[in-house]
Amino acid sequence: MPNAIRFHQTGGPEVLQWESVTVGDPGSGEARVRHAAIGLNYIDTYHRSGLYKLPLPSGIGLEAAGVVEAVGPGVTDIKAGDRVAYCGGPPGSYSEARVMPADKLVRIPDGVSERSAATLMLKGLTVQYLFRQTFPLAGGETILFHAAAGGVGLIACQWARALGVTMIGTVGSDEKAALAKANGCAHTIVYTRENFVERVREITGGKGVPVVYDSIGKDTFPASLDCLRPRGMFVSFGSASGPIAAFDIGLLGQKGALFATRPSLVSYAGARASLLTMADEMFALVKAGKIVSEPRQTYALKDAAKAHRDLESRKTSGASVLLP
Repeated sequence: MPNAIRFHQTGGPEVLQWESVTVGDPGSGEARVRHAAIGLNYIDTYHRSGLYKLPLPSGIGLEAAGVVEAVGPGVTDIKAGDRVAYCGGPPGSYSEARVMPADKLVRIPDGVSERSAATLMLKGLTVQYLFRQTFPLAGGETILFHAAAGGVGLIACQWARALGVTMIGTVGSDEKAALAKANGCAHTIVYTRENFVERVREITGGKGVPVVYDSIGKDTFPASLDCLRPRGMFVSFGSASGPIAAFDIGLLGQKGALFATRPSLVSYAGARASLLTMADEMFALVKAGKIVSEPRQTYALKDAAKAHRDLESRKTSGASVLLP
């Protein structure tokens, strides 16, 4: 029987359990996938901790890449033997094999490895909707992106460079600053010793930026609002330091008629046509060499608890994958 990581109660990494699971034949509209690499994402820690609630007991993980073993009735655009990747859908990617809705699967282009694809789907498509849909960047803008050396951040650095966007990125150390710059971040701010609001104002000549992309949450709010120019947009897409507390919406008016939004990948890529369009744009940049995404850390799938500890303690940089 295949194995998977599951949890029966919320809490710290210690609640993650290595268990044998039954994986049956795919039903109508489904496919069975044998995983080759599994993406590690911060949202996984939200599910494990209970910040984002799941019915228990539960599998965990939203991203993986592998090979289709079988398809169920009605599946026509995916077949056995196809290399595929996915993000979203029902949690459970921390597994050696699973049955998935086939409409969540995207074929991996030739020349892209499964390990690379497992770092790209959730993180790369997140950057796609942030940069191309939530606040569409045309080129020439100067933006602020928190956690620029993280898994999403390093893809954002490269995508910003490809678009001709000047990216200011916050990072936690000089080592991470060097990594972000090597990937295309024009300016880095080491938040552990620099005031990021003051530095953004300095870099922009006091004007501020039109958009802030923030996956940190509590620790960077409301200071991120002070980085925005009038009518700028605050884009909150994560809560790595904890959720932003309730605030008076009048604050947005006081700070310059600002906009604030909380987008999610499922809202942008929920329809298959949208998913495929977004993935096509992302993989085109990968095949053109403008985005390179390989795991900087790898863990055995059974060591998922250690991977979570490293991720939450900010020991990792860039993307990490779990290997069955």
